[in-house]
Amino acid sequence: MKNPLILLVLSLGVACADPALNANTHYLNGIASENAGDPTAAGEAYKTALKLNPNHANARFRLGQLKINSAAIAAKGREAKIGGVMLPEIHLEDASLRECLDALAIKIEKESNGEVTPNFIIQDPSGKLAEAKVSFQLKNVPTSSALRYILTQSRAKVRYDEHAVVVSPK
Repeated sequence: MKNPLILLVLSLGVACADPALNANTHYLNGIASENAGDPTAAGEAYKTALKLNPNHANARFRLGQLKINSAAIAAKGREAKIGGVMLPEIHLEDASLRECLDALAIKIEKESNGEVTPNFIIQDPSGKLAEAKVSFQLKNVPTSSALRYILTQSRAKVRYDEHAVVVSPK
């Protein structure tokens, strides 16, 4: 016959866990969410850690930093999502910046099976980028590398906004 006390303890599982240890687990989940570029999930994890342990100084600090840096963290997540798509091959010859970005967007959408659909916007009131021509041939590279080639050759920079990837002159 099994000991009923052991069965009760085993069935309670997480409910018997040390709240400080559980709070630290939520804190670490918040850090992981931040690193993944998800400030909303990070904030929820830090708040849960603080509910379990109101004296968790690291969770309190990270929650405060999250309020300051959430836009940058979200942009980093968007950049990672787009930049992480692997491109088996991309070849461009004397293409304009607009043609390059359109081709890259099509490749990204195809290779991600429609999960990633970047919206590239060129913000160039002076018209400097319209003259740029880009040529390269790459195989088995992440999108971030292809985009870096395009930006370098056209002397442009990129910003990851909430609804668009904005390309502008350096």
